[in-house]
Amino acid sequence: MEIKDLIGNKYFFRTVTYHLTGKVVGVLGKKILILKNAAWIADSGRFMGAIKNGELEEVEPIGDAFINLDTVTDFFPWIHDLPKDQK
Repeated sequence: MEIKDLIGNKYFFRTVTYHLTGKVVGVLGKKILILKNAAWIADSGRFMGAIKNGELEEVEPIGDAFINLDTVTDFFPWIHDLPKDQK
């Protein structure tokens, strides 16, 4: 698998300082992902509930975002609708 294979898919990203959801729509260079319909997840709540059921406690939709893969600790496929409402 290559980084470009992430394009077109939705993910929940955990970085060293924050969490994001979003759909990968492109790659800049070798390390930057371009996200559409991104949201900063201030509180994911119980992790299993977040990943399996899409249940998130605190969400800040932000639109477009860029994420540096050097900061990503892990990421998971997001099979749910991307969060669009602040809560």
